[in-house]
Amino acid sequence: MNFALRPRLGNHRAMILPLLAGMVLSASVVTAQVADQAAVDEAGKDPSDWAEKETGIPVTDRLTIEKCGSCHAPDDKGNLTRISWIRATPEGWSQTIKRMVKLNGLAITPEEARAVVKYLGTWHGLAPDEAKPVMYFAERRVQDETIIPNENLRTSCAGCHAFAQPMSSRRSHREWALLQNMHKALYSQAEFQLNRPADEQPADNKPPKKPLTQGQIALAWLSKEADLGSAAWAQWRPRIRTPRLGGKWIISASLRGHGRFVGTMTITPSGDDFTTTTTLRSLDTGATSTRTGKGLVYAGYSWRGTSGGGQSAKPDDITGALRETMWFSPDQTFAEGRWYWGEYHEFGLDVKMTRATGGPVIAAVSPSAVKIGAKGTEVHIYGDALPSALSADDLDFGSGVTVRKVVTLSPSEAVATVDVSADAIAGLHDVAVNGVTLTKALPVYGSIDYLKVVPETSLAHLGGIKYGKGYEQFEAVAWSNGADGKPNTGPDTGDDFPVMPIAADWTMGEFPTVTYDDDVKYVGTLGTAGFFTPNVEGPNPERRFSRNNYGEVWVVATARTLKDKLGKPLSARAYLVTTVPTYRRWDQPEVSQ
Repeated sequence: MNFALRPRLGNHRAMILPLLAGMVLSASVVTAQVADQAAVDEAGKDPSDWAEKETGIPVTDRLTIEKCGSCHAPDDKGNLTRISWIRATPEGWSQTIKRMVKLNGLAITPEEARAVVKYLGTWHGLAPDEAKPVMYFAERRVQDETIIPNENLRTSCAGCHAFAQPMSSRRSHREWALLQNMHKALYSQAEFQLNRPADEQPADNKPPKKPLTQGQIALAWLSKEADLGSAAWAQWRPRIRTPRLGGKWIISASLRGHGRFVGTMTITPSGDDFTTTTTLRSLDTGATSTRTGKGLVYAGYSWRGTSGGGQSAKPDDITGALRETMWFSPDQTFAEGRWYWGEYHEFGLDVKMTRATGGPVIAAVSPSAVKIGAKGTEVHIYGDALPSALSADDLDFGSGVTVRKVVTLSPSEAVATVDVSADAIAGLHDVAVNGVTLTKALPVYGSIDYLKVVPETSLAHLGGIKYGKGYEQFEAVAWSNGADGKPNTGPDTGDDFPVMPIAADWTMGEFPTVTYDDDVKYVGTLGTAGFFTPNVEGPNPERRFSRNNYGEVWVVATARTLKDKLGKPLSARAYLVTTVPTYRRWDQPEVSQ
């Protein structure tokens, strides 16, 4: 499931990835767009009566025409109504097909549905540059969402679901308007929200002009910034080709609470799809696991796969079945994504992969960080095709870090002995082997200045009787103030950086919301490793008013060895909401494998 978390602290919580470049509108652009949209609305026509003025994308797949063409009539250019003026992710098209089955009686088998989604997700999909900023939606990440450009879009589009939902598609102006119509027809709160006057009116919309609604402003923005015929799509469409992913890929991965992993994935073409064999080794414990799986690729870059199987011994055990969502670079040399599992997809490996081509590859280094002034520290370098005759001159850890010697243990591992000078610059250093570089790979720090608990805001679900539990894993991460020695004063400022996860003691504290708050007693248990297990679903007769076991608490980490300048243990806290089960799953938009 996808969530939009709204803690009482007043922050809007949903799914996050870095801010989409160029998405913030200037006042003049907003004014022009909204003025144009207002003129259309004032004409008094429903969007269904508008003429489609944009060039559609012809549908050429026989099965798609057969299954969709009876309702979506073709024109003389091969366009199908509605469909030819929409582009979407595989999950978006899968969701659409499910809606057609439920609401309009579409008769389609699972095999046919997969084939249609594969065609539409490729030839009516997103360009890589359009998909990458919203991959977190397909990856089932639950974090702060920062791609929302203004408050009007926040309340009109992101009040009920993540803003990545609309941004996972591209549509013509008419199609965006028809999508608003669908929301108004199906959801009463959407009609109210879209028709209410916008809180922020364009500068030139002064009385006696009629106040513009949030829907009008949202429609203008989406028509401009998420348009059907974008430059990115025009450039990508002729480049779509059969993905050639066969061979060995070098993996670097991490799992909150379980540390980092290295390994390999061997991808083998199997018809139009792929089979995989993956080996992962924990850098913390040395434990190794191997799994097999399968995957398919949409639009030449977007991987959806499954691997493993069977029942895991523990909820956070990586040896069970995983779903894989990855974004491959257009040149098919590297990939990144998330392999996830759990009742609410709450567990996931953050994965990066680099194609093995015969030359040196660097995947990861260990330990997690080195301290300024340290002498004779052994740094392990993990990768592929590492030269057997490496010398100290072949390695570079950046200014202030001197390589004294290096030993190649195997083509996948080398050990460098390094000295860190007293005047080394604190920060994330690159690691290079014969010019092959792993950027920001090695934190070099002078001191641990504060902690952060990740995730800073989280959601768990009660369960265990009739419904599955939704767990949460917390981790305490040590941070440095950076080279300037001062803490950051705001987002994206300063040079603070994460150093490494640290050992901590874990407790829960009350987050007061009512006078009789007792949430700590009922929401669940927090283990010594920061693993939160929610309580069973209720109601609970032992609790006041027989309330369920839901509640809000602080999750507090106290460092076992690290202290502040006053000699007190460093500590930090995170906000946790434990809520009721998702009693009914209205839709699971993942693509079936």
